[in-house]
Amino acid sequence: MLFTARNNNIAGIKYRDSTFTIMYRGVPVGRGVVRGFYQAAHSARNVETTVSVDQTNLMQADAAALVRDVTVYDRVELRVMGDVSAKIRIIGITSPSVQVSIVASTVIYHCPHVFVC
Repeated sequence: MLFTARNNNIAGIKYRDSTFTIMYRGVPVGRGVVRGFYQAAHSARNVETTVSVDQTNLMQADAAALVRDVTVYDRVELRVMGDVSAKIRIIGITSPSVQVSIVASTVIYHCPHVFVC
């Protein structure tokens, strides 16, 4: 997966390694790890991670709904959930760690014809 992390604040943020869960219709179907990184103030950064998919949980998810989402709607909506530990850095001073929870939705589009999408 490729995420775009945006920092619109006046302070930089130093993220620690974070683990997140990928959910489909309330069932956890995968896990990923994002390595720690520093993000400067007023910046955007692409963050790439590999997601491990749990076949057993994927089968517990409504497989018919998953196939329908891909074939009828050409997309699958997933929920990304996890906790992030970060430190704020401003004027060379780093804060103690803060814990933040992230809940985000993402949509994966099925694109059978690359030149059309």
